Amino acid sequence: MYTIAYGIALFISIAVWIYIAVKNYDKVDPYCYSAYILVPVIVLAYWLKSMVISWEAAMISFCFVYFDSTVLLTILIFAMLRTLGVRTKFWVKFLAYGSAFAHLWLIWMSVHNKMYYGSITVLMTENGSATKMVDGPFKVVHVIYLSLLFIIIAGIIIAAYIRNGTYSRRTLYLYTSAVSFGFMIYVVEQISGSDFSVLPFVYVLSDVFVAVNYDRALAHDISAIISTQQNTHAIRGYIVLDFKKRFLSCNLKAYEFFPELKDQRVDEALIEGTAVARLVYPMIHGYEKQGTTSKRFHIDGITCMGEICHFSVSVNGPKWGYVIDIRDATEEQKVFDLMSSYNDSLNKQVKDATDNIKNIQSKIVAGMANMIENRDDNTGGHVKRTSDIIRFVIEEIRNQGLMSIDEEFAQDIIRAAPMHDLGKIIVENSILNKPGKLTDEEYEIMKMHSTKSGEMVMILLDGVEEEHFVKVAYNVARYHHERWDGRGYPEKLVGTMIPIEARIMAIVDVYDALVSKRSYKEAMSFEKATMIMCEGMGTQFDPNMRSVFLGCKDKLEDYYRNINEGSR
Repeated sequence: MYTIAYGIALFISIAVWIYIAVKNYDKVDPYCYSAYILVPVIVLAYWLKSMVISWEAAMISFCFVYFDSTVLLTILIFAMLRTLGVRTKFWVKFLAYGSAFAHLWLIWMSVHNKMYYGSITVLMTENGSATKMVDGPFKVVHVIYLSLLFIIIAGIIIAAYIRNGTYSRRTLYLYTSAVSFGFMIYVVEQISGSDFSVLPFVYVLSDVFVAVNYDRALAHDISAIISTQQNTHAIRGYIVLDFKKRFLSCNLKAYEFFPELKDQRVDEALIEGTAVARLVYPMIHGYEKQGTTSKRFHIDGITCMGEICHFSVSVNGPKWGYVIDIRDATEEQKVFDLMSSYNDSLNKQVKDATDNIKNIQSKIVAGMANMIENRDDNTGGHVKRTSDIIRFVIEEIRNQGLMSIDEEFAQDIIRAAPMHDLGKIIVENSILNKPGKLTDEEYEIMKMHSTKSGEMVMILLDGVEEEHFVKVAYNVARYHHERWDGRGYPEKLVGTMIPIEARIMAIVDVYDALVSKRSYKEAMSFEKATMIMCEGMGTQFDPNMRSVFLGCKDKLEDYYRNINEGSR
Protein backbone atom coordinates (compact mmCIF):
# COMPACT_ATOMS: atom_id res chain seq x y z
CA MET A 1 0.00 0.00 0.00
CA TYR A 2 2.67 2.50 1.06
CA THR A 3 4.90 1.27 -1.76
CA ILE A 4 2.23 2.28 -4.29
CA ALA A 5 1.64 5.64 -2.53
CA TYR A 6 5.38 6.37 -2.48
CA GLY A 7 5.54 5.40 -6.16
CA ILE A 8 2.78 7.86 -7.06
CA ALA A 9 4.52 10.56 -5.04
CA LEU A 10 7.77 9.78 -6.88
CA PHE A 11 6.01 10.04 -10.23
CA ILE A 12 4.49 13.43 -9.29
CA SER A 13 7.84 14.81 -8.08
CA ILE A 14 9.54 13.75 -11.31
CA ALA A 15 6.70 15.31 -13.35
CA VAL A 16 7.15 18.61 -11.47
CA TRP A 17 10.88 18.49 -12.15
CA ILE A 18 10.27 17.94 -15.88
CA TYR A 19 7.56 20.64 -15.96
CA ILE A 20 9.91 23.28 -14.55
CA ALA A 21 12.83 22.09 -16.70
CA VAL A 22 10.92 22.53 -19.98
CA LYS A 23 9.47 25.96 -19.13
CA ASN A 24 12.50 27.66 -20.73
CA TYR A 25 12.98 30.40 -18.15
CA ASP A 26 15.41 33.23 -18.92
CA LYS A 27 16.69 32.96 -15.34
CA VAL A 28 16.13 30.36 -12.62
CA ASP A 29 15.98 30.34 -8.84
CA PRO A 30 18.90 28.08 -7.83
CA TYR A 31 17.25 27.13 -4.54
CA CYS A 32 13.95 26.08 -6.11
CA TYR A 33 15.76 24.17 -8.85
CA SER A 34 17.89 22.36 -6.29
CA ALA A 35 14.76 21.40 -4.36
CA TYR A 36 13.02 20.16 -7.52
CA ILE A 37 15.98 17.85 -8.15
CA LEU A 38 16.41 16.75 -4.53
CA VAL A 39 12.77 15.89 -3.72
CA PRO A 40 12.56 13.01 -6.27
CA VAL A 41 15.81 11.59 -4.83
CA ILE A 42 14.37 11.69 -1.29
CA VAL A 43 11.02 10.20 -2.34
CA LEU A 44 12.88 7.53 -4.31
CA ALA A 45 14.73 6.57 -1.11
CA TYR A 46 11.44 6.22 0.81
CA TRP A 47 9.97 4.17 -2.04
CA LEU A 48 12.97 1.79 -2.11
CA LYS A 49 12.97 1.56 1.68
CA SER A 50 9.37 0.31 1.55
CA MET A 51 10.53 -2.65 -0.59
CA VAL A 52 13.83 -3.74 1.00
CA ILE A 53 14.21 -7.13 2.69
CA SER A 54 17.57 -6.68 4.44
CA TRP A 55 18.87 -4.25 7.02
CA GLU A 56 21.85 -3.36 4.76
CA ALA A 57 19.49 -2.22 1.99
CA ALA A 58 17.43 -0.31 4.54
CA MET A 59 20.56 1.46 5.80
CA ILE A 60 21.57 2.44 2.27
CA SER A 61 18.06 3.84 1.72
CA PHE A 62 18.46 5.89 4.90
CA CYS A 63 21.65 7.37 3.45
CA PHE A 64 19.45 9.12 0.82
CA VAL A 65 16.43 9.70 3.07
CA TYR A 66 18.54 11.99 5.26
CA PHE A 67 18.93 14.45 2.37
CA ASP A 68 15.62 15.92 3.61
CA SER A 69 16.69 16.87 7.14
CA THR A 70 20.12 18.13 6.02
CA VAL A 71 20.55 19.55 2.52
CA LEU A 72 16.83 20.20 1.78
CA LEU A 73 16.34 22.15 5.01
CA THR A 74 19.52 24.16 4.31
CA ILE A 75 18.21 25.02 0.86
CA LEU A 76 14.93 26.10 2.46
CA ILE A 77 16.78 28.45 4.82
CA PHE A 78 18.63 30.21 2.03
CA ALA A 79 15.48 30.36 -0.13
CA MET A 80 13.67 32.13 2.70
CA LEU A 81 16.54 34.57 3.18
CA ARG A 82 16.51 35.29 -0.54
CA THR A 83 12.77 35.99 -0.42
CA LEU A 84 13.34 38.44 2.43
CA GLY A 85 16.04 40.20 0.42
CA VAL A 86 18.86 39.15 2.78
CA ARG A 87 22.20 38.79 1.01
CA THR A 88 24.17 35.80 2.31
CA LYS A 89 27.95 35.82 2.21
CA PHE A 90 29.91 33.06 0.51
CA TRP A 91 31.48 31.73 3.69
CA VAL A 92 28.06 31.41 5.38
CA LYS A 93 26.73 29.29 2.50
CA PHE A 94 29.93 27.26 2.40
CA LEU A 95 29.72 26.56 6.13
CA ALA A 96 26.00 25.66 5.98
CA TYR A 97 26.19 23.32 3.00
CA GLY A 98 29.47 21.90 4.27
CA SER A 99 27.84 21.05 7.60
CA ALA A 100 24.89 19.42 5.82
CA PHE A 101 27.06 17.17 3.70
CA ALA A 102 29.41 16.46 6.65
CA HIS A 103 26.40 15.20 8.56
CA LEU A 104 25.41 13.05 5.57
CA TRP A 105 28.96 11.74 5.41
CA LEU A 106 28.71 10.70 9.04
CA ILE A 107 25.59 8.67 8.18
CA TRP A 108 27.16 7.17 5.06
CA MET A 109 30.23 6.07 7.04
CA SER A 110 27.99 4.26 9.53
CA VAL A 111 26.55 1.76 7.02
CA HIS A 112 28.70 -1.11 8.31
CA ASN A 113 28.91 -0.14 12.00
CA LYS A 114 26.52 0.60 14.83
CA MET A 115 27.56 4.22 15.47
CA TYR A 116 24.45 5.83 13.99
CA TYR A 117 21.95 3.02 14.40
CA GLY A 118 22.60 0.33 16.98
CA SER A 119 20.38 -2.04 15.03
CA ILE A 120 17.89 -2.04 12.13
CA THR A 121 15.14 -4.65 11.85
CA VAL A 122 13.17 -5.09 8.63
CA LEU A 123 9.55 -6.09 9.13
CA MET A 124 7.41 -7.37 6.26
CA THR A 125 3.84 -6.01 6.50
CA GLU A 126 0.89 -6.03 4.14
CA ASN A 127 1.61 -2.33 3.40
CA GLY A 128 5.28 -2.95 2.56
CA SER A 129 8.61 -3.26 4.34
CA ALA A 130 8.86 -1.42 7.66
CA THR A 131 12.02 -0.74 9.69
CA LYS A 132 12.58 -0.67 13.42
CA MET A 133 15.74 1.17 14.50
CA VAL A 134 17.68 1.41 17.74
CA ASP A 135 19.64 4.65 17.92
CA GLY A 136 23.43 4.62 18.16
CA PRO A 137 25.68 7.14 19.90
CA PHE A 138 25.95 9.43 16.81
CA LYS A 139 22.15 9.88 16.56
CA VAL A 140 22.34 12.63 19.16
CA VAL A 141 24.40 14.64 16.67
CA HIS A 142 21.47 14.53 14.23
CA VAL A 143 19.03 15.64 16.93
CA ILE A 144 21.23 18.61 17.83
CA TYR A 145 21.80 19.50 14.17
CA LEU A 146 18.09 19.26 13.29
CA SER A 147 17.10 21.30 16.34
CA LEU A 148 19.55 24.03 15.30
CA LEU A 149 18.10 24.16 11.78
CA PHE A 150 14.54 24.43 13.08
CA ILE A 151 15.56 27.21 15.48
CA ILE A 152 17.13 29.11 12.57
CA ILE A 153 14.03 28.60 10.38
CA ALA A 154 11.69 29.66 13.20
CA GLY A 155 13.82 32.75 13.81
CA ILE A 156 13.70 33.72 10.14
CA ILE A 157 9.92 33.28 10.01
CA ILE A 158 9.37 35.33 13.18
CA ALA A 159 11.69 38.08 11.97
CA ALA A 160 9.90 38.12 8.61
CA TYR A 161 6.51 38.70 10.22
CA ILE A 162 7.89 41.38 12.53
CA ARG A 163 9.94 43.12 9.86
CA ASN A 164 8.03 45.43 7.51
CA GLY A 165 10.04 44.58 4.41
CA THR A 166 9.32 44.65 0.69
CA TYR A 167 8.88 40.92 0.15
CA SER A 168 6.01 38.68 -0.89
CA ARG A 169 3.78 37.69 2.00
CA ARG A 170 2.25 35.00 -0.20
CA THR A 171 5.63 33.26 -0.59
CA LEU A 172 6.30 33.70 3.12
CA TYR A 173 2.96 32.05 3.98
CA LEU A 174 3.85 29.13 1.70
CA TYR A 175 7.21 28.59 3.43
CA THR A 176 5.62 28.93 6.88
CA SER A 177 2.91 26.40 6.09
CA ALA A 178 5.35 23.87 4.63
CA VAL A 179 7.80 24.11 7.54
CA SER A 180 5.11 24.07 10.25
CA PHE A 181 3.26 21.12 8.73
CA GLY A 182 6.47 19.16 8.11
CA PHE A 183 7.80 19.79 11.61
CA MET A 184 4.49 18.77 13.19
CA ILE A 185 4.39 15.49 11.24
CA TYR A 186 8.05 14.75 12.08
CA VAL A 187 7.45 15.21 15.81
CA VAL A 188 4.30 13.04 15.74
CA GLU A 189 6.09 10.27 13.86
CA GLN A 190 9.08 10.33 16.22
CA ILE A 191 6.87 10.14 19.30
CA SER A 192 4.51 7.49 17.93
CA GLY A 193 7.25 5.34 16.37
CA SER A 194 5.26 5.04 13.14
CA ASP A 195 6.46 2.37 10.71
CA PHE A 196 5.79 4.52 7.66
CA SER A 197 6.48 8.25 7.16
CA VAL A 198 4.08 10.80 5.67
CA LEU A 199 6.88 13.32 5.13
CA PRO A 200 7.50 12.37 1.44
CA PHE A 201 3.93 13.41 0.66
CA VAL A 202 4.52 16.74 2.41
CA TYR A 203 7.64 17.27 0.29
CA VAL A 204 5.80 16.45 -2.93
CA LEU A 205 2.81 18.61 -2.00
CA SER A 206 5.13 21.53 -1.20
CA ASP A 207 6.95 20.84 -4.46
CA VAL A 208 3.69 21.18 -6.39
CA PHE A 209 2.71 24.40 -4.61
CA VAL A 210 6.14 25.92 -5.21
CA ALA A 211 5.97 24.95 -8.89
CA VAL A 212 2.54 26.53 -9.26
CA ASN A 213 3.82 29.64 -7.49
CA TYR A 214 7.15 29.63 -9.35
CA ASP A 215 6.23 32.15 -12.06
CA ARG A 216 4.91 34.56 -9.48
CA ALA A 217 7.96 34.02 -7.27
CA LEU A 218 10.17 34.99 -10.23
CA ALA A 219 7.96 38.02 -10.86
CA HIS A 220 8.74 39.12 -7.29
CA ASP A 221 12.45 38.75 -8.02
CA ILE A 222 13.69 41.78 -9.96
CA SER A 223 16.89 39.92 -10.88
CA ALA A 224 14.78 37.35 -12.75
CA ILE A 225 13.45 40.13 -14.96
CA ILE A 226 16.55 42.27 -15.46
CA SER A 227 20.24 41.39 -15.36
CA THR A 228 22.29 41.39 -12.14
CA GLN A 229 24.34 44.29 -13.49
CA GLN A 230 21.20 46.33 -14.03
CA ASN A 231 19.89 45.39 -10.61
CA THR A 232 22.96 46.44 -8.62
CA HIS A 233 24.78 49.05 -10.71
CA ALA A 234 22.18 50.38 -13.14
CA ILE A 235 21.59 54.04 -13.87
CA ARG A 236 17.98 53.02 -14.51
CA GLY A 237 15.33 52.22 -11.96
CA TYR A 238 12.93 49.33 -12.54
CA ILE A 239 9.52 48.93 -10.90
CA VAL A 240 7.46 45.78 -11.50
CA LEU A 241 3.67 45.43 -11.01
CA ASP A 242 1.25 42.64 -11.87
CA PHE A 243 -1.88 43.07 -14.01
CA LYS A 244 -3.90 43.87 -10.88
CA LYS A 245 -1.55 46.83 -10.38
CA ARG A 246 0.03 45.33 -7.25
CA PHE A 247 3.69 45.97 -6.51
CA LEU A 248 5.97 42.97 -7.12
CA SER A 249 9.57 44.20 -6.98
CA CYS A 250 12.04 46.94 -7.88
CA ASN A 251 15.80 47.34 -8.16
CA LEU A 252 18.09 49.42 -5.95
CA LYS A 253 18.15 52.44 -8.28
CA ALA A 254 14.36 52.74 -8.05
CA TYR A 255 14.72 53.61 -4.34
CA GLU A 256 16.77 56.69 -5.31
CA PHE A 257 13.98 57.96 -7.55
CA PHE A 258 11.18 56.99 -5.12
CA PRO A 259 12.39 56.47 -1.50
CA GLU A 260 8.80 55.63 -0.44
CA LEU A 261 9.24 52.25 -2.15
CA LYS A 262 11.25 51.14 0.89
CA ASP A 263 7.94 51.11 2.81
CA GLN A 264 5.99 49.45 0.01
CA ARG A 265 4.67 45.94 0.70
CA VAL A 266 4.81 43.30 -2.01
CA ASP A 267 1.52 42.03 -3.50
CA GLU A 268 -0.25 45.21 -2.43
CA ALA A 269 -1.30 48.35 -4.31
CA LEU A 270 1.15 51.23 -4.35
CA ILE A 271 0.80 53.46 -1.31
CA GLU A 272 -1.94 55.97 -2.11
CA GLY A 273 -0.82 59.56 -2.64
CA THR A 274 2.86 58.77 -3.14
CA ALA A 275 4.84 60.15 -6.06
CA VAL A 276 5.38 56.67 -7.48
CA ALA A 277 1.63 55.94 -7.43
CA ARG A 278 0.88 59.26 -9.15
CA LEU A 279 3.36 58.36 -11.88
CA VAL A 280 2.88 54.62 -12.39
CA TYR A 281 -0.91 54.26 -12.40
CA PRO A 282 -1.53 56.94 -15.09
CA MET A 283 1.28 55.38 -17.15
CA ILE A 284 -0.42 51.97 -17.00
CA HIS A 285 -3.76 53.54 -17.98
CA GLY A 286 -2.18 55.39 -20.92
CA TYR A 287 -0.33 52.27 -22.02
CA GLU A 288 -3.44 50.09 -22.05
CA LYS A 289 -5.88 52.68 -23.45
CA GLN A 290 -3.78 54.78 -25.85
CA GLY A 291 -0.65 52.66 -26.29
CA THR A 292 1.51 55.40 -24.73
CA THR A 293 4.85 53.85 -23.76
CA SER A 294 6.78 56.79 -22.26
CA LYS A 295 6.32 59.81 -20.03
CA ARG A 296 8.65 62.68 -19.08
CA PHE A 297 8.36 63.96 -15.50
CA HIS A 298 10.34 65.86 -12.83
CA ILE A 299 11.55 64.78 -9.39
CA ASP A 300 13.34 67.29 -7.11
CA GLY A 301 14.64 69.31 -10.05
CA ILE A 302 15.67 66.21 -12.03
CA THR A 303 14.10 65.51 -15.40
CA CYS A 304 13.26 61.83 -15.71
CA MET A 305 11.96 59.60 -18.48
CA GLY A 306 9.69 56.66 -17.69
CA GLU A 307 8.99 53.87 -20.16
CA ILE A 308 6.55 50.99 -19.70
CA CYS A 309 6.15 47.53 -21.23
CA HIS A 310 4.83 44.07 -20.36
CA PHE A 311 7.15 41.40 -18.97
CA SER A 312 7.35 37.61 -18.89
CA VAL A 313 9.47 35.36 -16.67
CA SER A 314 10.06 32.76 -19.40
CA VAL A 315 10.82 32.81 -23.10
CA ASN A 316 7.56 33.12 -25.07
CA GLY A 317 5.71 32.65 -21.79
CA PRO A 318 2.55 34.47 -20.67
CA LYS A 319 2.72 38.12 -19.67
CA TRP A 320 2.75 38.70 -15.93
CA GLY A 321 2.46 42.45 -15.62
CA TYR A 322 4.30 45.72 -16.23
CA VAL A 323 7.89 46.88 -15.99
CA ILE A 324 8.40 50.63 -15.60
CA ASP A 325 11.91 51.71 -16.67
CA ILE A 326 12.98 55.06 -15.16
CA ARG A 327 16.13 56.99 -16.06
CA ASP A 328 17.64 60.40 -15.38
CA ALA A 329 17.08 62.44 -18.54
CA THR A 330 18.28 65.80 -17.20
CA GLU A 331 21.24 66.15 -19.57
CA GLU A 332 19.17 64.79 -22.41
CA GLN A 333 16.52 67.43 -21.67
CA LYS A 334 19.16 70.17 -21.69
CA VAL A 335 20.32 69.05 -25.13
CA PHE A 336 16.70 68.81 -26.27
CA ASP A 337 15.94 72.32 -25.00
CA LEU A 338 19.08 73.66 -26.69
CA MET A 339 18.16 71.97 -29.96
CA SER A 340 14.58 73.20 -29.64
CA SER A 341 15.79 76.75 -29.05
CA TYR A 342 18.12 76.48 -32.02
CA ASN A 343 15.34 75.05 -34.19
CA ASP A 344 12.96 77.83 -33.12
CA SER A 345 15.60 80.43 -34.00
CA LEU A 346 16.33 78.72 -37.31
CA ASN A 347 12.63 78.38 -38.12
CA LYS A 348 12.13 82.07 -37.37
CA GLN A 349 14.99 82.99 -39.68
CA VAL A 350 13.58 80.74 -42.40
CA LYS A 351 10.08 82.18 -41.89
CA ASP A 352 11.39 85.74 -42.01
CA ALA A 353 13.36 84.97 -45.17
CA THR A 354 10.35 83.20 -46.72
CA ASP A 355 8.03 86.06 -45.80
CA ASN A 356 10.52 88.50 -47.31
CA ILE A 357 10.67 86.48 -50.54
CA LYS A 358 6.88 86.27 -50.68
CA ASN A 359 6.63 90.01 -50.03
CA ILE A 360 9.07 90.75 -52.85
CA GLN A 361 7.24 88.33 -55.09
CA SER A 362 3.87 89.86 -54.27
CA LYS A 363 5.23 93.29 -55.06
CA ILE A 364 6.58 92.03 -58.39
CA VAL A 365 3.21 90.48 -59.26
CA ALA A 366 1.36 93.62 -58.13
CA GLY A 367 3.78 95.78 -60.09
CA MET A 368 3.21 93.73 -63.22
CA ALA A 369 -0.56 93.83 -62.71
CA ASN A 370 -0.48 97.61 -62.26
CA MET A 371 1.77 97.99 -65.28
CA ILE A 372 -0.69 96.02 -67.41
CA GLU A 373 -3.62 97.91 -65.93
CA ASN A 374 -1.98 101.23 -66.72
CA ARG A 375 -1.78 100.13 -70.36
CA ASP A 376 -5.47 99.29 -70.33
CA ASP A 377 -7.53 102.47 -70.20
CA ASN A 378 -10.68 100.36 -69.93
CA THR A 379 -9.88 98.56 -66.66
CA GLY A 380 -8.32 101.15 -64.32
CA GLY A 381 -8.44 99.90 -60.72
CA HIS A 382 -9.89 96.55 -61.79
CA VAL A 383 -7.11 94.49 -60.16
CA LYS A 384 -7.49 96.15 -56.77
CA ARG A 385 -11.29 96.04 -56.78
CA THR A 386 -11.54 92.36 -57.73
CA SER A 387 -8.90 91.53 -55.11
CA ASP A 388 -11.09 93.28 -52.51
CA ILE A 389 -14.56 92.02 -53.41
CA ILE A 390 -13.49 88.37 -53.86
CA ARG A 391 -13.18 88.27 -50.06
CA PHE A 392 -16.92 88.99 -49.71
CA VAL A 393 -17.80 86.17 -52.10
CA ILE A 394 -15.55 83.61 -50.40
CA GLU A 395 -16.84 84.60 -46.97
CA GLU A 396 -20.43 84.07 -48.11
CA ILE A 397 -19.60 80.68 -49.66
CA ARG A 398 -18.10 79.50 -46.38
CA ASN A 399 -21.05 80.87 -44.38
CA GLN A 400 -23.54 79.00 -46.57
CA GLY A 401 -21.35 75.88 -46.66
CA LEU A 402 -22.01 75.31 -50.37
CA MET A 403 -18.43 74.42 -51.29
CA SER A 404 -15.48 72.87 -49.49
CA ILE A 405 -13.26 75.89 -48.89
CA ASP A 406 -10.98 75.79 -45.87
CA GLU A 407 -8.97 78.75 -44.57
CA GLU A 408 -5.84 77.86 -46.54
CA PHE A 409 -7.76 77.45 -49.81
CA ALA A 410 -9.59 80.76 -49.20
CA GLN A 411 -6.33 82.65 -48.66
CA ASP A 412 -4.82 81.08 -51.78
CA ILE A 413 -7.74 82.33 -53.91
CA ILE A 414 -7.50 85.85 -52.45
CA ARG A 415 -3.73 85.96 -53.08
CA ALA A 416 -4.21 84.65 -56.60
CA ALA A 417 -6.86 87.20 -57.65
CA PRO A 418 -4.42 89.99 -58.71
CA MET A 419 -2.75 87.58 -61.15
CA HIS A 420 -5.82 86.71 -63.23
CA ASP A 421 -5.03 89.15 -66.11
CA LEU A 422 -1.20 89.01 -66.22
CA GLY A 423 -1.40 87.61 -69.75
CA LYS A 424 -2.70 90.93 -71.12
CA ILE A 425 0.92 91.99 -71.30
CA ILE A 426 1.10 90.26 -74.71
CA VAL A 427 -1.92 92.11 -76.10
CA GLU A 428 -1.10 95.17 -78.21
CA ASN A 429 -2.19 98.56 -76.94
CA SER A 430 -4.32 99.13 -80.03
CA ILE A 431 -6.46 96.14 -79.12
CA LEU A 432 -6.28 96.56 -75.37
CA ASN A 433 -7.43 100.21 -75.50
CA LYS A 434 -9.76 100.06 -78.49
CA PRO A 435 -12.88 102.11 -77.61
CA GLY A 436 -15.23 100.24 -79.88
CA LYS A 437 -16.15 96.64 -80.48
CA LEU A 438 -13.27 94.26 -81.29
CA THR A 439 -13.16 92.47 -84.60
CA ASP A 440 -13.26 88.68 -84.58
CA GLU A 441 -9.48 88.57 -85.21
CA GLU A 442 -8.82 91.08 -82.44
CA TYR A 443 -11.12 89.15 -80.08
CA GLU A 444 -9.17 85.94 -80.70
CA ILE A 445 -5.96 87.77 -79.81
CA MET A 446 -7.59 89.16 -76.65
CA LYS A 447 -8.76 85.69 -75.62
CA MET A 448 -5.14 84.49 -75.63
CA HIS A 449 -4.50 86.50 -72.44
CA SER A 450 -6.05 83.80 -70.20
CA THR A 451 -3.69 81.13 -71.52
CA LYS A 452 -0.72 83.47 -71.21
CA SER A 453 -1.82 84.46 -67.70
CA GLY A 454 -1.57 80.81 -66.64
CA GLU A 455 1.86 80.49 -68.23
CA MET A 456 3.16 83.62 -66.51
CA VAL A 457 1.88 82.39 -63.13
CA MET A 458 3.93 79.21 -63.55
CA ILE A 459 7.00 81.22 -64.58
CA LEU A 460 6.71 83.55 -61.57
CA LEU A 461 5.65 81.06 -58.88
CA ASP A 462 6.71 77.50 -59.75
CA GLY A 463 9.57 76.32 -57.53
CA VAL A 464 9.25 79.36 -55.26
CA GLU A 465 5.74 79.17 -53.81
CA GLU A 466 4.02 76.19 -52.20
CA GLU A 467 2.48 73.78 -54.67
CA HIS A 468 -1.11 74.22 -53.50
CA PHE A 469 -0.96 78.01 -54.06
CA VAL A 470 0.67 77.66 -57.48
CA LYS A 471 -2.16 75.36 -58.55
CA VAL A 472 -4.87 77.77 -57.38
CA ALA A 473 -3.19 80.80 -59.00
CA TYR A 474 -2.80 78.91 -62.29
CA ASN A 475 -6.47 77.85 -62.32
CA VAL A 476 -7.65 81.40 -61.53
CA ALA A 477 -5.52 82.92 -64.29
CA ARG A 478 -6.22 80.33 -66.99
CA TYR A 479 -9.87 79.44 -66.47
CA HIS A 480 -11.65 82.57 -65.16
CA HIS A 481 -13.22 83.13 -68.63
CA GLU A 482 -14.69 79.62 -68.85
CA ARG A 483 -18.51 79.42 -68.81
CA TRP A 484 -20.79 76.94 -67.05
CA ASP A 485 -22.47 76.09 -70.39
CA GLY A 486 -19.14 75.34 -72.09
CA ARG A 487 -19.06 78.41 -74.35
CA GLY A 488 -16.14 80.07 -72.60
CA TYR A 489 -12.41 79.98 -73.31
CA PRO A 490 -9.65 78.86 -73.61
CA GLU A 491 -10.69 75.17 -73.25
CA LYS A 492 -14.53 75.35 -73.32
CA LEU A 493 -14.83 73.51 -70.01
CA VAL A 494 -18.34 72.60 -68.87
CA GLY A 495 -19.91 72.74 -65.37
CA THR A 496 -17.86 71.31 -62.54
CA MET A 497 -14.95 70.71 -64.92
CA ILE A 498 -14.17 74.36 -64.19
CA PRO A 499 -12.13 74.68 -60.96
CA ILE A 500 -13.98 76.24 -58.02
CA GLU A 501 -11.49 79.10 -57.75
CA ALA A 502 -12.00 80.01 -61.42
CA ARG A 503 -15.80 80.00 -61.00
CA ILE A 504 -15.45 82.41 -58.07
CA MET A 505 -13.08 84.66 -60.00
CA ALA A 506 -15.53 84.78 -62.91
CA ILE A 507 -18.25 86.24 -60.64
CA VAL A 508 -16.13 89.11 -59.31
CA ASP A 509 -14.46 89.77 -62.70
CA VAL A 510 -17.76 90.21 -64.54
CA TYR A 511 -19.53 92.10 -61.73
CA ASP A 512 -16.73 94.65 -61.54
CA ALA A 513 -16.85 95.09 -65.31
CA LEU A 514 -20.60 95.78 -65.12
CA VAL A 515 -20.68 98.34 -62.28
CA SER A 516 -17.43 100.15 -63.21
CA LYS A 517 -17.02 102.99 -65.71
CA ARG A 518 -15.02 102.23 -68.82
CA SER A 519 -13.87 104.44 -71.68
CA TYR A 520 -16.48 102.87 -73.92
CA LYS A 521 -19.39 102.85 -71.40
CA GLU A 522 -20.80 104.30 -68.24
CA ALA A 523 -21.09 102.33 -64.97
CA MET A 524 -24.20 100.17 -64.87
CA SER A 525 -26.72 100.52 -62.02
CA PHE A 526 -26.59 97.98 -59.26
CA GLU A 527 -30.14 96.81 -60.06
CA LYS A 528 -29.38 96.14 -63.71
CA ALA A 529 -26.01 94.54 -62.92
CA THR A 530 -27.76 92.26 -60.41
CA MET A 531 -30.35 91.29 -62.99
CA ILE A 532 -27.66 90.42 -65.57
CA MET A 533 -25.66 88.40 -63.02
CA CYS A 534 -28.76 86.44 -61.94
CA GLU A 535 -29.73 85.76 -65.55
CA GLY A 536 -26.26 84.35 -66.15
CA MET A 537 -26.53 81.81 -63.34
CA GLY A 538 -26.65 78.38 -64.97
CA THR A 539 -25.30 79.62 -68.32
CA GLN A 540 -22.27 81.82 -67.75
CA PHE A 541 -21.89 81.16 -64.02
CA ASP A 542 -22.24 78.21 -61.65
CA PRO A 543 -25.95 78.14 -60.66
CA ASN A 544 -24.97 77.42 -57.05
CA MET A 545 -23.37 80.86 -56.99
CA ARG A 546 -26.77 82.59 -57.26
CA SER A 547 -27.49 82.35 -53.53
CA VAL A 548 -23.89 83.33 -52.79
CA PHE A 549 -24.06 86.40 -55.01
CA LEU A 550 -27.37 87.53 -53.57
CA GLY A 551 -26.09 86.84 -50.04
CA CYS A 552 -23.18 89.28 -50.42
CA LYS A 553 -24.88 91.72 -52.86
CA ASP A 554 -25.37 94.40 -50.20
CA LYS A 555 -21.68 94.27 -49.20
CA LEU A 556 -20.64 94.59 -52.85
CA GLU A 557 -22.90 97.59 -53.43
CA ASP A 558 -21.68 99.31 -50.24
CA TYR A 559 -18.09 98.74 -51.37
CA TYR A 560 -18.65 100.43 -54.75
CA ARG A 561 -20.65 103.28 -53.21
CA ASN A 562 -17.73 104.03 -50.91
CA ILE A 563 -15.35 103.99 -53.90
CA ASN A 564 -17.58 106.36 -55.83
CA GLU A 565 -17.92 108.72 -52.87
CA GLY A 566 -14.17 108.70 -52.34
CA SER A 567 -13.49 109.62 -55.97
CA ARG A 568 -15.64 112.77 -55.83
